[in-house]
Amino acid sequence: MNKIITVDGPAGSGKEKISKFIARKYKLFHIDSGIFYRRLAYEIEKNKIKFYEKKRIKNLIKKIDKISLRKFSGLREEKIGFIASEIAKYKFVREFVNSQQRLVTKTLSNKKGFVIDGRDIGSVVFKKAYLKLYVDVDVNIRAKRRYKQLIDNGEKSIYRKILEDIKLRDKKDKSRKNSPLVIPRGSKIIDNSKSFTQTSKQIVKIMESIN
Repeated sequence: MNKIITVDGPAGSGKEKISKFIARKYKLFHIDSGIFYRRLAYEIEKNKIKFYEKKRIKNLIKKIDKISLRKFSGLREEKIGFIASEIAKYKFVREFVNSQQRLVTKTLSNKKGFVIDGRDIGSVVFKKAYLKLYVDVDVNIRAKRRYKQLIDNGEKSIYRKILEDIKLRDKKDKSRKNSPLVIPRGSKIIDNSKSFTQTSKQIVKIMESIN
């Protein structure tokens, strides 16, 4: 099996940016697990299915052989993020997405390996990963970064609402029955609260200690 590095952490913690940095520096293939959920959420929205209509979602999943990893701006819309967060609570959805992630690591040829970010990657999907990282960032910093991102993308947004939404998402992620957000056993903690230069130094130090 290819070498796998997992990067877990709460919403808006910078998991994707950290994973992309690792992928570039160490020539690994980057997989954003959130895209699987957002892709499915997009299909649910497109087919006019409500997030609580489990039977219809199950029927939709049966028709999907492989989820595309291609990204586009529509996947980052708030409504898609909300649907993705809601369906992620369903065990059958998580099992489907987990199987899709494992399928990617088996079907894509990459001799160096993969770096995968999400919220249960090291704790559930790839328990025997080569390296597990957990990103820690204060909720207020995460909200400010998300607010700036939305404004830069031309979307109208209110900081206070973003803060409350992230707090609610954290609560849901940590308390959900299926695959709750936890610090995976054996994880190395990354503090991404300050500049990315400082974050990258932490990453390099960890990578050099295990290679």
